[in-house]
Order: sequence, then C-alpha cells, then structure tokens
Amino acid sequence: MVKIRLQREGKKKAPFYHIVVADSKSPRDGKIIEQIGTYNPMTNPATIVLDKTKAEEWMKKGAQPTDTVKALIAKAE
Repeated sequence: MVKIRLQREGKKKAPFYHIVVADSKSPRDGKIIEQIGTYNPMTNPATIVLDKTKAEEWMKKGAQPTDTVKALIAKAE
C-alpha cells in the first residue's frame, strides 16, 4: 500500500518535514517514491508548501494520507 506521510529532517529539537509518497512498508526516513511538499513547524505560523495537484493525483491512484498529512492538506487549502 502507498501512503502520503511525513519524512523527518532537521536537527534535534528543530524538526523539518518533507511530505512524501512512500510504500507503507518502508521505514520513516527510507526510500520514497516522490516528494510533494514540505512542512516547517518551527516558524510562526507553521509553513506548509504542498503541490496539491500531485497530492490529488496520488490519492486518485489509491495513496492513503496519514492523519497528520490529512490535517496539513486541509490547512494548506
């Protein structure tokens, strides 16, 4: 199964995330299929950069977004 989820980057106590499409069996920071955006919770307000067309395409193909990514997609609109 393919999921749309967060991939953590950044230093300790300074997280930065890539919004990626990956196989559900791959590890969190492992191999990805495609990067479709970024999320930076350290800015005020949090910065969300998302390619909505790619996210919609992947969801039409059957990719399941995680709960956190669903919330980020809703905030980005």
